[in-house]
Amino acid sequence: MKQLLLISLFSALLLGVSGCSEEQQNKLSRLGVTWLEGDYKVTYADGSHVKEWVIKEGKVTTDSAKGYYYFWAIVDGKKLYVQTPIGRSYIEELN
Repeated sequence: MKQLLLISLFSALLLGVSGCSEEQQNKLSRLGVTWLEGDYKVTYADGSHVKEWVIKEGKVTTDSAKGYYYFWAIVDGKKLYVQTPIGRSYIEELN
């Protein structure tokens, strides 16, 4: 169900964005991106430096003006607030 909703939203966004300039498309791609509550793996990769976090029953959000993803992750038993640059981060939905 979540995947169908995400695919539908993404398709609608693509149709709406096709008439925008590249700069407008970049702004829209970061505007209000919110991965719905679920389980995700976020990977930050910059050359050989790679970090990964698993988010259980949480969400990943972004602020278009700042260019970062934000999320809460459990690291070594502690809940940490993490931000990673959008351009070097990858989000995967875990099933």
